[in-house]
Amino acid sequence: MNSEQPLLSSSDSPSASLVPSPSLTKNLVRICSNASFSSSSLDNSDDAQRDLSEVKDEVAVSGCSERPLESFTTPAGPSSSRFLPQSPLENPTRDRRRLVSWGTMELQNENRNSGTLEISQGSSRVQEKLSQRIRHKIVQFDDNLLHDDNPRLIYINDPKRTNDKYEFTGNEIRTSKYTIITFLPKNLFIQFHRVAYLYFLAIAALNQLPPLAVFGRTVSLFPLLFVLLVTAIKDGYEDWRRHRSDRNENNREALVFQSGQFRPKKWKHIQVGEVLKICADDTIPCDVVLLGTSDPSGVAYIQTMNLDGESNLKTRYARQETTSTVCDGCTFSGLIRCEQPNRNIYEFTANMEFNGHKFPLSQSNIVLRGCQLKNTDWAVGVAVYAGQETKAMLNSAASPSKRSKLESYMNRETLWLSIFLFVMCAVVATGMGLWLIRHKGQIDTLAYYRKRYYSYGNVNGKTYRFYGIPMEIFFSFLSSIIVFQIMIPISLYITMELVRLGQSYFMIEDRHMFDSSSGSRFQCRSLNINEDLGQIRYIFSDKTGTLTENKMEFRRASIFGRNFGTSLQEANVAGIGLGRKRWKLKSEISVDNELMELLYKDLSGDDRIAAHEFFLTLAACNTVVPIVSNGTSSSCGKSELDDVETIDYQGESPDEQALVSAASAYGYTLFERTSGHIVMDVNGEKLRLDVLGLHEFDSMRKRMSVVIRFPNNSVKVLVKGADTTMLSTLANDSERDDHVTRLTQNHLSEYSSEGLRTLVVASRDLTDEELEQWQSMYEDASTSLTDRSSKLRQTAGLIECNLKLLGATAIEDKLQDGVPEAIESLRQAGIKVWVLTGDKQETAISIGISCKLLTADMQQIIINGTSKDECRNLLADSMEKYGVKSSNKIDPRFKLKKNAENGYLEIPGNAKTSSVPQWNGGKEEGKMNAPLALIIDGTSLVYILEKDLESEASPFPDLESELFNLATSCSVVLCCRVAPLQKAGIVDLIKTRTDDMTLAIGDGANDVSMIQTADVGVGICGQEGRQAVMASDFAMGQFRFLKRLLLVHGHWNYQRVGYLVLYNFYRNAVFVMMLFWYILGTAFSTTSALTDWSSVFYSVIYTSLPTIVVGILDKDLSHRTLLQYPKLYGAGHRHEAYNLHLFWITMLDTLWQSLVLFYVPLFTYKDSSIDIWSMGSLWTIAVVVLVNIHLAMDIHRWVLITHIAVWGSIIITYACMMVLDSIPVFPNYWTIYHLAKSPTYWIAILLITVVALLPRFVFKVVYHIFWPSDIQIAAEILNRQRKHLSSKQDDSSS
Repeated sequence: MNSEQPLLSSSDSPSASLVPSPSLTKNLVRICSNASFSSSSLDNSDDAQRDLSEVKDEVAVSGCSERPLESFTTPAGPSSSRFLPQSPLENPTRDRRRLVSWGTMELQNENRNSGTLEISQGSSRVQEKLSQRIRHKIVQFDDNLLHDDNPRLIYINDPKRTNDKYEFTGNEIRTSKYTIITFLPKNLFIQFHRVAYLYFLAIAALNQLPPLAVFGRTVSLFPLLFVLLVTAIKDGYEDWRRHRSDRNENNREALVFQSGQFRPKKWKHIQVGEVLKICADDTIPCDVVLLGTSDPSGVAYIQTMNLDGESNLKTRYARQETTSTVCDGCTFSGLIRCEQPNRNIYEFTANMEFNGHKFPLSQSNIVLRGCQLKNTDWAVGVAVYAGQETKAMLNSAASPSKRSKLESYMNRETLWLSIFLFVMCAVVATGMGLWLIRHKGQIDTLAYYRKRYYSYGNVNGKTYRFYGIPMEIFFSFLSSIIVFQIMIPISLYITMELVRLGQSYFMIEDRHMFDSSSGSRFQCRSLNINEDLGQIRYIFSDKTGTLTENKMEFRRASIFGRNFGTSLQEANVAGIGLGRKRWKLKSEISVDNELMELLYKDLSGDDRIAAHEFFLTLAACNTVVPIVSNGTSSSCGKSELDDVETIDYQGESPDEQALVSAASAYGYTLFERTSGHIVMDVNGEKLRLDVLGLHEFDSMRKRMSVVIRFPNNSVKVLVKGADTTMLSTLANDSERDDHVTRLTQNHLSEYSSEGLRTLVVASRDLTDEELEQWQSMYEDASTSLTDRSSKLRQTAGLIECNLKLLGATAIEDKLQDGVPEAIESLRQAGIKVWVLTGDKQETAISIGISCKLLTADMQQIIINGTSKDECRNLLADSMEKYGVKSSNKIDPRFKLKKNAENGYLEIPGNAKTSSVPQWNGGKEEGKMNAPLALIIDGTSLVYILEKDLESEASPFPDLESELFNLATSCSVVLCCRVAPLQKAGIVDLIKTRTDDMTLAIGDGANDVSMIQTADVGVGICGQEGRQAVMASDFAMGQFRFLKRLLLVHGHWNYQRVGYLVLYNFYRNAVFVMMLFWYILGTAFSTTSALTDWSSVFYSVIYTSLPTIVVGILDKDLSHRTLLQYPKLYGAGHRHEAYNLHLFWITMLDTLWQSLVLFYVPLFTYKDSSIDIWSMGSLWTIAVVVLVNIHLAMDIHRWVLITHIAVWGSIIITYACMMVLDSIPVFPNYWTIYHLAKSPTYWIAILLITVVALLPRFVFKVVYHIFWPSDIQIAAEILNRQRKHLSSKQDDSSS
């Protein structure tokens, strides 16, 4: 780019005003219509015109020319606004109050075609506005930014005047769900959201009606009440803990300014407008704007671990205008106008009127509730948000609840069971009707169906419980539902919760998933999806901090075209031999001797000056906090004692910490920072620099700049940022500049190919006129209450142009231990691993090779498109070359869903084609069968994922479908330069088009949307805070633990829960079918031979414990075998543990076993005089023994507690039967004692068990011999190895 040719000028004159040309306007109108997500987006022509005006505004300020200030000036107008565009910015609309920076991308056109660039920029702005309408699904930032006519007025130290209308909440918080009054109704309302609970409530209600009272009225309520009580106790205990936590929090005390002095006051009584004093290590009670601190410069250090999990110290500042008054001890008075409460913890827009001065307040001036004051003796501030309105409380919403896929399949089978239940009830009701019609004349004399009483007394001759044949049929149907109610297993829900809880305990306690380096162990944050871990097909992984350590080390540097860092040696002490005081870094930094010599030699060449400014920029252009230890030590081994002070750097970004530490190692040590200046030690000399302004990094500019005044009154702007945006801002005024730029670009490519993270460093001198104009704009933008971030971006664009290239940095982010091995095992298990990263393509490819994600035999398909047509051509060529079939048929349900959820689209502002060849693979026919690896950048994804009216009407295939077909045909997918919302969009692409389970794993806030979108979200406890952990379902310390989590625990959990569900269906169905055969043999009378309590206790007490124990402890294979043979994980992909085929086989087996249960005792006691209650007692014991032996046949791993549970449940059943049969009022009194004396009783139980289970046993043996599963083969191999090993030991001992 030439400085003489403005990037966005409509003419060739360098002084031309930066106004879009008419052709550009037409293109922008077309893009506005194409970029909309729905027809409603452009219903209002005023909205469309406003969008276009904003696009013009953004285009006008996004580039730099030799005279960039002309784009901000107008011929007339007051000086206070002469630097701002008049029309678009004077009356900003609500739609553009804030441009959320997540997901925004910038593209750079390598050919620098201004027309293309302008269009893409305009498209970006419109797309960004439209995408904001749906971004709240994932980001969920409250968009209640302040209007000029609706400010929140805070009168300092005057809470009564502040809250005179009682519109502000107090500082009392409440995180609990219930109160004593609302607990019962609210908890029951929540519990009855489960349809099964409503079903059993209806059953219990029906049983209360006299014609339908099959069971005792109290007994029928017992199962439902038991489940409701257990859940209520659990919920009540959890809420009691919340109440206790709230009470402790609300009753904490803080110092509040009252009657001229600071006095203790409980947190819950603090009001907005009151002035607080926070002491060192205290927790902030509410959101507070700083007025002053113990540091004369107004600096306060805070730790935000309670808010976002980050342990690094952050810097907050009190304004200099208020700091001096606080130090003088004067009374507090003033007015703060701020935005309404919102969830964005990274933004605060306000201004303050104090002692006649009006100045802006930003996020750096506010400390939020939950933070802790560190390394500062005290801080004074005014409360602006309290209680539920604080940003911490507004962000306390829970993660979206997820549901297990196996549980959704279980609902399908529950529907089938409901159909069986309906059929059985219909059979009983129809049979009863036919039987009544057949015996119509005998009804008066029958015992059960008689019409009248035949007894002495006043009831003689009166009507008995007979309501006519039609009503009797209807009542018979309802009574049958009551009798067969446990066909739908209510106990299954409680059983599954207990089993998942037990599984989670063993996952948490797994010592193999404990990270000793960080002291973090595995966390189960969701108990609903344990079994989904055994069915994962796709893993979407972040790179930085997930695959890598996110511990940055400065490795290479390109300074003024020279490459440094090829030979490094460690330097423990910075500034060796250069002054009396030396600085010892907390971590060791390796330095390049050649670069050290360049910095210390007495030369004034361009390379020496560039190197000096290079390290000045690294030390100054950041937000890190230097922490200097008080104690000094002396260096040993020298006669002269030099003072050595230890210094450590705390910052929000590990990259910044690495760069500042590297600058210190080379002799540029930052050791003091305030809001107005920084102090550094440069080669032993103290250098104080005034900070005139700081433009922090944002994802739209992708760079950071600081304006510095040097002691000689010269002013420079120091800039660092991503090469995609920095290279377009350079001033190539000479051949030397072009030469340096080319060399630097070559070095950047070299660094990226080695997997290093790169940044470009540049600077620029500011003239007095430029400084004055920038300061005026900066003041106007920073004090603006509307659209402040956009105006600050425009102001930054004023000085971030025509820069002088100083060089580039390369930081190494090492792979975590065990990552290559883990990825290899996961791929062998049939899991596809996709890496979604914001890094450069070359860096991502290098890391992919290092972690064995990309292998030498893979064909790399690289998609770098700069337009929709180019992306379409690249996809089509790729699919044709490698034989990938295109599917143009789209599920209409999917289409509707995507029209509603197309919020992952981001249109960038620039376009740049990569220097990487588009085809990186052999073209020989022999290589066509090699595995494929798709590498695609975020720019291409913008156009591919774009949904508009034009693409729907286009005859060409849907690009999203083409990407899906190509990506799913590849073994590996690498997505580079992707934004957070694009990550979520890619996950959603797989979720909506396949039934495969997806897992997303990441460690930073930029991974939250991806983690919440995936079926299973895993957070890494890394260096970037705990936002990902707090949004995840599971959390761990290292990526390598994912291998054990899926291949071992995921496999076990899936096998256990799958069998658990089938077994519960079988256990209840065999009991119900036995009752069904009995009712068919008793004139369809819906009577029962079993006591009411036996029917209730069957699934709650008699058979529940073995199910829970087996569901928690059973293991089909050892963890060593599962890790040794990763392909065994494929059982989950094939749904071997739970599928519809297994369900029907189980139901057929259930039918056979129920017939055996009913008819064997019937034929055994056919000629005896045994009563019906004795038969019922025999059936009760027989069914309990049968289902437990059935369970024992399927147990793979017997331990002591398993024996106790299985055989103990039979003993418990006998004990309960003996107790119930010992109660005289029950009709089954003493029956068990009579039966137990007879050998026939025990033979009948044995015969039932053998005959019922014989077909199942034969079926299992035949299948095991002729059609063994992979799991059975692995178990057989393991058994033979054990026998072989034991035989060897016997031979050696003999």
